[in-house]
Amino acid sequence: MKKIILALLLTTMTLLSSTEIEQAYAKEFAFLKAQKSMLQKRVNEVTASNKTKLQQAKQDIAKLQTKVLSRETSSQLLSEKLFKSQQSLESLDDDTSLIDIVISQGVSSLKAYNINVKVDKNNYTKTLNTIFTETLALTKTLSSVRTTDGEFYLKDGSSQKAKLIKIGNIATYGVSKNVSGALVPAGDNKFKIWGDEFSASTAHALDTNSPIDTLHIFIYENINLEVSDKEEKTILGTIDSAGIIGWVIVVLGSIGLVFLVLRIIFLQSSTGSKTLATDTLSSLLSSGVDETLAYLKPKKGSNARILKATIRNIDRDREHIEDIISEAIIHESTRLDKLSATILIIAAVAPLLGLLGTVTGMIATFDIITEFGTGDPKLLSGGISIALVTTELGLIVAIPLLLAGNLLNSWAESIKDSMEHSALHIVNEYNKQK
Repeated sequence: MKKIILALLLTTMTLLSSTEIEQAYAKEFAFLKAQKSMLQKRVNEVTASNKTKLQQAKQDIAKLQTKVLSRETSSQLLSEKLFKSQQSLESLDDDTSLIDIVISQGVSSLKAYNINVKVDKNNYTKTLNTIFTETLALTKTLSSVRTTDGEFYLKDGSSQKAKLIKIGNIATYGVSKNVSGALVPAGDNKFKIWGDEFSASTAHALDTNSPIDTLHIFIYENINLEVSDKEEKTILGTIDSAGIIGWVIVVLGSIGLVFLVLRIIFLQSSTGSKTLATDTLSSLLSSGVDETLAYLKPKKGSNARILKATIRNIDRDREHIEDIISEAIIHESTRLDKLSATILIIAAVAPLLGLLGTVTGMIATFDIITEFGTGDPKLLSGGISIALVTTELGLIVAIPLLLAGNLLNSWAESIKDSMEHSALHIVNEYNKQK
């Protein structure tokens, strides 16, 4: 069946003429060309539309960027204004705090003089004007010479009713029937007589408005701080102000001084007579060994013992006798150097103890400053005394001991050299006479 249909199709196609085929292709080509033109026109329209939209979008973006920059500039300006406002607010708070402090200080300062100022927190200007007015009036009062009734204390502790003549707020004189003169603060707004006998004439001159040739005055800084009388310094008082370390240094210095005296005595006794060597040589050359030993027997001291050892072995070989002399000198060196090391040790330890006292005093001073502050110098005087006096005592002990100790060591070395020289000289002279 399929073969029959195929044969019919082939037969039909054969029957179609070539002209009809060309017409069919021409129609199809025309249709396709029309479709292409329409599609090209559509593409051009879409391209033009997109180009227009793209330009519009770019313009919109540029406008938006301009708006964003404007908003950022506005935001930055607002931030700067906000920062300045915050600074102004902080400055206002600081100014308010400063005004509160000034008012508080002014009120407390005036209250000490029985002047009460009412603080109006709603009107600081009025309060400040009141404080300044009262302060100015008080300053004029305190800077003038004024007289009031009061009392002051005598040196024995008794009080004396008197007329008080105040010069500003820096000096006060007291005039009474019995005692008159310049006054110094005794603490707690009290006064006591100053120990200047010439200030009485100044007090009477001020009381009677008489001319004053010489103004004997004691100027004080604060009426509430007591002025202590000047104490005469003594050696024991100075040592005692250095505390236990000061006494330890003094004890060591005393021991060192005793050792110096003992060492001087030892060296003096070891020297012997200056003519002992000459007399021994004369006796040896004239009387012989036995007589010379008898002559030296009652003699004492290192020099005499060296000469005895030399005479006792004078007939031995030269090398042997020199060894004996050297051995005898070494034996005597122990006595000649006695207490030398101890003196130098004390001289070295004394300044170290002074340094220890300095450190201890400074620690005590800083502890007091930490607890009480620096308002009252009297509280600091104890630690400062320990810090300074111990160093002074250490140097006072160390310098003389070190100097004297080295001088005594030089003396001992000279004694040793003299003994060796005397012994060898006797040996040499004796050998010449053989």
